[in-house]
Amino acid sequence: MAYDTRFYGLNFGFDSFNEMPYINLGKAGLRVSRVGLGTWKMGYPERGDKARVGRDLALRILDRALELGATFWDTANRYNESSGNSERVLGEWFRAHPGERRNIVLATKMAGAMDGISPNHCGLSRANVLDSVYASLDRLGVDRIDLLQFHRPDPHTPVEESLEAVADLRRRDLVRYLGISNATVDDLRVYRELAHHYGLPLVCAVQNSFNPLDGEREGRRGVLAFCARNGMALIPYSPLSRGLLTDRYLPGKSVGQGDRLVDEGALAQINSAETQEKLRRLGELAVRESLTVAQLSLAYLLRMPGMGPLIPSASTVEQLEENTRAAAVELSEPALAELRQLFVDERTLDLENL
Repeated sequence: MAYDTRFYGLNFGFDSFNEMPYINLGKAGLRVSRVGLGTWKMGYPERGDKARVGRDLALRILDRALELGATFWDTANRYNESSGNSERVLGEWFRAHPGERRNIVLATKMAGAMDGISPNHCGLSRANVLDSVYASLDRLGVDRIDLLQFHRPDPHTPVEESLEAVADLRRRDLVRYLGISNATVDDLRVYRELAHHYGLPLVCAVQNSFNPLDGEREGRRGVLAFCARNGMALIPYSPLSRGLLTDRYLPGKSVGQGDRLVDEGALAQINSAETQEKLRRLGELAVRESLTVAQLSLAYLLRMPGMGPLIPSASTVEQLEENTRAAAVELSEPALAELRQLFVDERTLDLENL
């Protein structure tokens, strides 16, 4: 019998949603938008949680993200002073849009102290994994988490205990895929070996700090190459270097109190001669390529082997729209050559054994 390959092909013809290109999350079958949305800024600042994007604006950003196909949404239970409020804002959106749940790939994280004060209210013990997931599901107002991420490894709990808890959650369809954050290559190797040995859930995504100016943090180098070799996806947090890689910080622009980087004590970095020279050259290149500095930076990351979906946060709808346009950018060879002089050169990231 001859089969129509339009329906039985590997990708089934579904490579985009609302014009946003989609990719697999590592070797997993789960498809995610190339550019998604980090929601750590969203919360209820009037309640003292130090969120930067209040409820009403957050809901407008989420509406627009769906329209743009930026449907990989990342949050965590501890965002905004361990309040759970980022998850609660997302929960408001899901309750207002019950028919859109399947269109969103929802990722959250757990591990740090939350929902209690005893030693059992943190870490990756079976007790805290289960209790944290139940609490997140309640705040999010959904019946499942697409990607549960351990916010950090837990040296005090056997890895197989944590993986067995996730296996139980998967059997009940409360969690579908597993990721980990702030991990080293050694951490990933242990998780992978134990998962294979015991037939437990494999880590399919790793969320680590990574931006094109600095690459990987000291102590966590080699993770991108490990992901590329082993079918995992690196999800870089702070891919725009906390907002430094935007037009906002180009030479001649004025920033002051209330700006995130200024408030976080990074003014010296912004004003350094090296940073200002790189930003100047990036600004000139962006003009030549008819892009913004943020779009150049995100597009550069997206071409790296092992790189998964990007999750830049957005403080405005316009910022979200700017970021998502990077998903379809094809950098020219002259632009790439110049970016390699300014950024971490992807050809030096230990990828020769792929």
